[in-house]
Amino acid sequence: MEKKFARITLDRDFQISRIDKRIYGSFIEHLGRAVYGGIYQPDHPSADEEGFRRDVLDLVREIGVPIVRYPGGNFVSNFYWEDSVGPVAERPRRLELAWRSTEPNLVGVNEFASWAKKADTDVMMAVNLGTRGIEAACNLLEYCNHPSGTKYSDLRISHGIKEPHNIKTWCLGNEMDGPWQTGHKTATEYGRLADETAKAMRQIDPSVELVVCGSSNTGMDTYPQWEATVLEEAYDAVDFISLHTYYGNRLNDTANFLAQSADMDHFIKTVISTCDFVKAKKRAKKDIMLSFDEWNVWFHANAEDDDTMKNRPWSVAPHLLEDKYDFEDALLVGLMLITLLKHSDRVRMACLAQLVNVIAPIMTEENGPAWKQTIFYPYLHASKYGRGIALDTALRSSRHDTQAFTDVTDVDSVAVWNDEAEELTVFAVNRDLQDSITLESDLRSFPEYRLAEHIVLEHDDFFATNSAQRQTVLPKTVTDRSEQDGCILKTRLAPASWNVIRLKKA
Repeated sequence: MEKKFARITLDRDFQISRIDKRIYGSFIEHLGRAVYGGIYQPDHPSADEEGFRRDVLDLVREIGVPIVRYPGGNFVSNFYWEDSVGPVAERPRRLELAWRSTEPNLVGVNEFASWAKKADTDVMMAVNLGTRGIEAACNLLEYCNHPSGTKYSDLRISHGIKEPHNIKTWCLGNEMDGPWQTGHKTATEYGRLADETAKAMRQIDPSVELVVCGSSNTGMDTYPQWEATVLEEAYDAVDFISLHTYYGNRLNDTANFLAQSADMDHFIKTVISTCDFVKAKKRAKKDIMLSFDEWNVWFHANAEDDDTMKNRPWSVAPHLLEDKYDFEDALLVGLMLITLLKHSDRVRMACLAQLVNVIAPIMTEENGPAWKQTIFYPYLHASKYGRGIALDTALRSSRHDTQAFTDVTDVDSVAVWNDEAEELTVFAVNRDLQDSITLESDLRSFPEYRLAEHIVLEHDDFFATNSAQRQTVLPKTVTDRSEQDGCILKTRLAPASWNVIRLKKA
């Protein structure tokens, strides 16, 4: 049997791209307890003067989330934004069709914009192109971004918000290819609507960046023709196309589960190819960038969610999509982050879906603390140490096959050079479930850099979880797994482990 190995080359001239920090974005939807009982709970001991939980804000700031998509998600396709502004006591309660809940509209556009400022993050706003269209989208943009002197800007001012929110990133609907979506459309119908909406919105604020809906997942019958048709209609009017994907260990096969980031890689490559085909067909000059604005592990709570929506509908903030993440989930999240970074030349935005309580790294107890799920840690590490330039490392690794994938690298890795801080970080996952593998890093153009820290997330139980009472899965710093000889750094990666290898200029 071939010896297992992994080698990477770190050269400051082998660059993928300078990373857009928005690749570490997230998502808050009016779904389950993401808003009510998540970011907002006025009766909680940690609540501030606006009812926002300070303990949640602290964890969001700890991650350093740069942008948060809002208010959906499937929710947005029946969202009447006017119901979410103005005096709270006068706001109507609405049937929420996507998740069969009741929306009380206690938190709306202005409250969320205030929360975002407190969280040191920007807002990625989505408009309703399901039950509504161009007019409602333009009115919301005018309300949010126009200074004053018009119907909707003055309405905002009358609501106590003098300065515009200046939201610069806007999603043109959500998953419009999905039959589950309220107002689902064909690719041509949606592409025409998105194009006309985009052109109208740019008349109001030419500085906005616009995201058109791509396929909801690679299993859609219309994928990837959907992307081609939509872009043939809207290419010139938009800046990004969205991608969504979720994975789960439905086969109860950890090796196969950890190989699913290869599917994400193929998804990204296919969408890039489709974008560039339409670019060539249109003789266009600009590239369409990718916004991977929903991604995560999601499967643990599916049965409970179906039962709640079918048998106990129309409650406020029901427990929905509250997946309890285990150790192997954290490994796949790390692998997905590595995949996004490898494509940072075209993936300029991404949103871990979601941020609080709903398939989330942060969970809350109604009468207790906020706490960190296992997936919190790779997300934190990538956001904290993955700022700068993504390097093309020319990874070479031994490989294996799984039930659904062939030629899977035993180790997956990417490196980020923070040229301003003079730091170099290698993110690596050893996918081998039994054996340690030594990662050999050639530091040929970083001879003065020395190991500063090796952070590891590992556990002997793939299904270990965290809770408010006990953090079972925690990262640790190790000091005995690396040795450096000149420009060669050798680091032992434990079986099934997430690794953050940090170097600094001596």
